[in-house]
Amino acid sequence: MPRGYAGKLLEVDLSKGDVKDITISDAVLEDYFGGRGLAAKILWDRLGKKWAEVDPLGPENLFIALTGPLTGIYPGSRICCSGKSPLSNGIVGATASTEFASELKTAGYDGVIVSGRASSPVYLLVTDEGGEIRAAEHLWGKTGVETIKSINREVTEELKGRKPNLGLWREPAFIYIGPAGENLVRNAAVMTKLCHAAGYGGYGAVMGSKNLKAIIAKGRGPMPTVAVPETVKILWREVHNFLISRDRFRRWGTGYGGYSVGFETSSEPVRNWQDEWHDERSFGGPRFDYRFWVKRYWADFNCTTSCMKVSCIKTGRWKGDITDMPDYELQAYCGTNLGIFDAESNIHVSAVIDDLGHSGINGPNTMAFAAELYQRGLLNKEDFGFELNWGDAEAFTKIAWLIAKREKIGDILAEGTYRAAKKISEMKGIDVTPYAVHCKGIEIGAHGTRSGKDMNPIGYAASPQGGDHTSTVKDGYDDMRWSVFGDSAVFCSFCFYDTLVWDFARAVTGWNITKHRWCTEHGPRIITLQQSTLLLGGPDIFWDPDKDFDNPPRFYEPLPSGPDKSKTTDRKIVEEMRLNYYKAMGWDEKGIPTKETLDRLGLSDVDEQLKRIRE
Repeated sequence: MPRGYAGKLLEVDLSKGDVKDITISDAVLEDYFGGRGLAAKILWDRLGKKWAEVDPLGPENLFIALTGPLTGIYPGSRICCSGKSPLSNGIVGATASTEFASELKTAGYDGVIVSGRASSPVYLLVTDEGGEIRAAEHLWGKTGVETIKSINREVTEELKGRKPNLGLWREPAFIYIGPAGENLVRNAAVMTKLCHAAGYGGYGAVMGSKNLKAIIAKGRGPMPTVAVPETVKILWREVHNFLISRDRFRRWGTGYGGYSVGFETSSEPVRNWQDEWHDERSFGGPRFDYRFWVKRYWADFNCTTSCMKVSCIKTGRWKGDITDMPDYELQAYCGTNLGIFDAESNIHVSAVIDDLGHSGINGPNTMAFAAELYQRGLLNKEDFGFELNWGDAEAFTKIAWLIAKREKIGDILAEGTYRAAKKISEMKGIDVTPYAVHCKGIEIGAHGTRSGKDMNPIGYAASPQGGDHTSTVKDGYDDMRWSVFGDSAVFCSFCFYDTLVWDFARAVTGWNITKHRWCTEHGPRIITLQQSTLLLGGPDIFWDPDKDFDNPPRFYEPLPSGPDKSKTTDRKIVEEMRLNYYKAMGWDEKGIPTKETLDRLGLSDVDEQLKRIRE
């Protein structure tokens, strides 16, 4: 077994109630590493021959939660969640910062694979003794805060009772879903802690479709051994020294972006991307810092970046609401995107989104889509049961609950922005898809392309993860370095130290992992496999690469205000860049991997499935 790995995965069939340990060959681990890459390989091996027929919300789909060889050793511990996405019908690797990954490893597991569907709600408990399925009817329907309190109390007492002589038991770590995931909201997140989330891909809905409320881990063993311990120690210190030196980012995190990204780069979603610029100083970082922060540094295991901050509303109607700063993405999507420009309302809406288990990007994207339809008179008060005006935090709280419970118009919006747009178009007899800001079914991250100062013009259009802003095409193979490697290794991109991370990977695993090798072998292999599943799609939606592998229509509209007024994304540049990227990847002009490329990457079995796409 290569170093850096615990050596086994826990496989659970909830339909049969079977729990067993499995191993992965060294060759597969070296080719796919872990996290996002290994998940893609497992999914293809199990489901590839029938990919287009597999319902992402059916029992045949897999829910996969994986660590990587650097998880818990390199700074910035995360978990990667994957499966066939109920949004894109492809494969997405969604990560979240959490101690769950480290607890899983110290319990002796590199990850968990879940298939089937339990007859009633359950959770999985993973300890040094293995995995077990436990009843969770008493947890079903609980919000995030309620779930965290119940699990911490219940499982800590359970473990204390099992082994009372081992000293004080601390609370376990876990991933879980809220009401949104339970009710199969397609863009629901897999939650961890109070406000960390693996949001892209809709894997909260996949957990919900399996009646799986949570996966809980508590390990008491050591972390896996590394190949060259002394070298890892030296590199570990160097990386931490580098992260500590990033003083401004450590102090403020991404939360100061709520003002600066809009004002300085004109690339922040404002009222469902109708604009991307604002000069609302009421939304500046100090408005959060001095009034609401209760904890400046909040970090997960082995992370000195500590970019997360904790905010709490201390008085008034929303007293007690707690969330992170919010970070930039939630400032944008639960703030400016909804026409909200005051810190208190932003914190409140962010806390509601977290508590219900919505993705903090994807869910509010859908909410803003609905608000624009209301603005334009395409939806009305009767559809919602209340008015839905920009900036009304109470109204957006109500729509968040309607979606989570699938009530009234919320039942349609729970299908995610793209599918909701298709259904509302049929319902109203007018095409509302131009107002749906998504890419390949996945809602867009809070970074626009129109000003030319933020996201690459093909950042979303060429990515197999669609609207995921953390996994975009930058320059050449840059995306493979920043996202595919980090998501497979599995650690936080904010801890990425380019000049040392490859040395670190070699010292941990003992493999000859280099930047060049990753960018020419591993990265292309993983992305090409993801692209192939996206092309196969199904069963409800099949993407047309000629028109669907593109930016949302709104990104071609001129910016209406600010210093970059009238600028927009250039279609000709997008087409040229996309073709050049496809060529560099060894795909044809439609983005379909060629047989030669598949053979070179060891994906010959994929070619047989792609034949119908080429015809």
